[in-house]
Amino acid sequence: MKVFVIAMDCEAECVTSHFAGAREERLYGRRVVRGTLGGDDAMVVVSGIGKSNAAAAAQLAIQLSGADMVLNVGVAGGIDPALEVEGLYEVREAVQYDFDLALANGTEKGVLNERKTPYIPCAPLGRFPPKVLGTGDRFTDDDADIPLLRHLGVGLRDMEGAAMAHVCETAGVGFASLKCVTNVYGAGSMTGQYAENLKRCLAKLSEAVAQVWC
Repeated sequence: MKVFVIAMDCEAECVTSHFAGAREERLYGRRVVRGTLGGDDAMVVVSGIGKSNAAAAAQLAIQLSGADMVLNVGVAGGIDPALEVEGLYEVREAVQYDFDLALANGTEKGVLNERKTPYIPCAPLGRFPPKVLGTGDRFTDDDADIPLLRHLGVGLRDMEGAAMAHVCETAGVGFASLKCVTNVYGAGSMTGQYAENLKRCLAKLSEAVAQVWC
């Protein structure tokens, strides 16, 4: 079974538009769409934006499906200036860059309490350039996070992926993520780029889903 957890309805459409026999319900306040994709049973759980939503939806998807792999597709910001708008990248590792216990126990920013490293490994898709994903509960044009993100080697930034990866790691379930870049740091307003490029990036994601999973 192909199981996806996806933040926004517009991103989910990149997957559900390829479903045969799609049927929809709401479970625990979340939109769940089932059907077949590439001849296999498939499910999309739409989480909503942010880490707590993402974590809850990932746990729900695992419990509903019994899957040994959770997939994510969505848009992301580019921190590495070499990244291209509309470029497709897979996530090699994910880090919650806004998690900080440094004052409590001296660990590096991004290190979750039960881990020794900030980086949660993700399963390779083997189709796109791999990048480190930084996840935090903010969408911002502020430069303040950039030094930390670069210190952590983050190339992509979103608001959900590392929380999904954390839940999957804890549950012993694989996690893979495909991102399309809507905005690149240093190329103008991040929010302005996002609004301008979102529709085209969603089209690119939909094409990629057809290539990879159909």
